Amino acid sequence: MFQSLQMFGPVALWSPFFLLVLAAVALLYIGMTGPWRQRFGLGDAVSGTQKAYFLTGIALLYICKGSPLDLMGHLTFTAHMVQMAVLYLIVPQCFILGIPAPLYERAFRITAVRRVFRLLTKPIVALLLFNGLFSLYHVPFIFDAVKMNMWLHAFVTSVIFVAAFCMWWPLVNKLPDWQTLSGLKKMGYIFADGMLLTPACALIIFTDTPLYATYTDPKAWMAALALCVPQGTLASLDLTGPQMFLAMSPLHDQQLGGVLMKIIQEIVYGTMLFFIFSEWYRKEREKEPSMDMEPRPTKL
Repeated sequence: MFQSLQMFGPVALWSPFFLLVLAAVALLYIGMTGPWRQRFGLGDAVSGTQKAYFLTGIALLYICKGSPLDLMGHLTFTAHMVQMAVLYLIVPQCFILGIPAPLYERAFRITAVRRVFRLLTKPIVALLLFNGLFSLYHVPFIFDAVKMNMWLHAFVTSVIFVAAFCMWWPLVNKLPDWQTLSGLKKMGYIFADGMLLTPACALIIFTDTPLYATYTDPKAWMAALALCVPQGTLASLDLTGPQMFLAMSPLHDQQLGGVLMKIIQEIVYGTMLFFIFSEWYRKEREKEPSMDMEPRPTKL
């Protein structure tokens, strides 16, 4: 399939401007956490693991929104759902763990920022906000409207990304003053998160008709494709519709997308549950009195 994508040109395939922006952000981060760290008051607060998390987030963000995967997400629903799964379930965690604590602390000194962020990251609010927005986004008429308008698409996907950041915050942030969930509550939080995401996936998987015009109607498909392919290039191509790039029916493409989204979600959430349970179990064991510390009976 990659060979057939070549017709769209390097700009549509590799988004060079977006690549330059992300490269600049990565270089700034490396400078702030390396040779310039004293100027930004970071000292030795940034570990190699944190740097790896942040740079991995940058790389995954480019793969999702700048690589051929982004173009494929406009061609097939399956690619779109894989893109969404990585963008909302993995990338936010990388950024939360990769941003140095002193930078968070500086931002939270601003009263308005602290109050708004504390509200949005309250566990119940964060769960309902992310899952509600994600589910609304996949309502057919909303989805098609967003996919065919460049500015609306940028706004909506950015808002959902912020909501995903807030949703992951109670689980993965390391700031002592922002620990709102204990080990058992974190496990319950993940279970609730999975349940709230299930209805949207179930609607996509078990419907017996294609839901989205942007993957079935040639005109709507072309309008959506214009968001990532230059108009000049698009006008020069002889495209008849999404079936040109599908090896299956639109319905099966839609169902496969929903299944992959659910599988990736289960893998991510299952991995998170494993680490949270392991940490909780370790802490519980540490609370138990050691056998070596028990007083020995005194010999008479």
